[in-house]
Amino acid sequence: MSHDARHIPISDYDYPLPQDRIATHPLADRSASRLLIYREGAITDDRFHELPHYLPPGTALVLNNTRVLQARLFFQKPTGGQIEIFLLEPYDQSIEDALAAAGGAAWQCLIGGASKWKPGQVLRKTVTAAGREAVLTATYIKKLEDSFVVELNWDPADTPFSDIVQSAGAMPLPPYIKREATAEDAARYQTVFGRHEGSVAAPTAALHFTPELLNTLRNGGCTTEFVTLHVGAGTFKPVKAATLEGHHMHQEPFSVRRETIRHLLAAPRVVAVGTTSLRTLESLHWLGVKLDNGLIDDDWSLGQWEAYELDEKFPGTTAVQSLGALLRWMEDNEAESLSCRTSLLIAPGYSFRIPSGLITNFHQPQSTLLLLISAFIGPQWRKVYEHALANDYRFLSYGDSSLLWRDGEREENP
Repeated sequence: MSHDARHIPISDYDYPLPQDRIATHPLADRSASRLLIYREGAITDDRFHELPHYLPPGTALVLNNTRVLQARLFFQKPTGGQIEIFLLEPYDQSIEDALAAAGGAAWQCLIGGASKWKPGQVLRKTVTAAGREAVLTATYIKKLEDSFVVELNWDPADTPFSDIVQSAGAMPLPPYIKREATAEDAARYQTVFGRHEGSVAAPTAALHFTPELLNTLRNGGCTTEFVTLHVGAGTFKPVKAATLEGHHMHQEPFSVRRETIRHLLAAPRVVAVGTTSLRTLESLHWLGVKLDNGLIDDDWSLGQWEAYELDEKFPGTTAVQSLGALLRWMEDNEAESLSCRTSLLIAPGYSFRIPSGLITNFHQPQSTLLLLISAFIGPQWRKVYEHALANDYRFLSYGDSSLLWRDGEREENP
């Protein structure tokens, strides 16, 4: 890898995406979506429920088991104007602590109508949470560089915030789905295996899985391994700078269980389900490199360009070495899970260490997600996307899927 990734022009990763190719609603059957398979330059078309035919026994499927928050809160000003508060992440505590909080918590937010809401002004609404009436208030605290800090309080104070937001909030559909969220979205913009609330966007590659399909995969010799990365609104943040050097990736929290790392070390091949799972896996590798070289104190985080710098300092470090270092540390410290943060930006020139395959939807032009796809399969991304456009695939979050194999992928982890 090289620092040249910083100088990649985003204009090189554009393609025409007609509005009518963006899926605005999910299919009735999750697994009925189309599946494009790319391997060694060849493309095959199928349906997602046929995925087991394309994954050899022994494949470890890595899935993100985050759940999407009902992150859009609407308040009415006394004068009649509407203010939308879009929850991004807790301001000064973990997502788990903030959702379990009773009585109040400060959140980093986006605000619709911010110019009409003065600092210190309190907004109020009544909701029904966990079968009880509750009063929710929001106070504008301060403006940050690209977001705001809002203090939320509620009464009765013994109601967890997770119950409040579940009742008071709306599902945060992506901005390119230009309609209001419905009751259908509350179920379909979640994966069937999601367990841990904290995302403001779904890990959409996993929306295609049904319990029946997961059972078929397991019966066929695949394993399902779960990580948790809470997806931030930055996943939709467009690259406005001319080159990647001017784009800022937000940090996202993730956690991985010790048993999962042990299984990854034993798996003959790893397939990441979604870009969030892939970034989690690769972030784990580089955190293991840092740990193995004495570069971690209490800061389990990975910066946007840090992987590229680490690769220059410690070339050739394998996933067996990095994951092995993490596993030994967790065993020595009796840690059942590892909680970290990452802002890793994967761009062409990046050298992957763990997954040989990727299941993912079709992404927006000039997005960091498209850059990741290009890094994974190289210039052939254009061939894949041109094929999908020419063959009526549906794009973006509620769209169709693809299974991409890295060229020359090996039968075992490196």
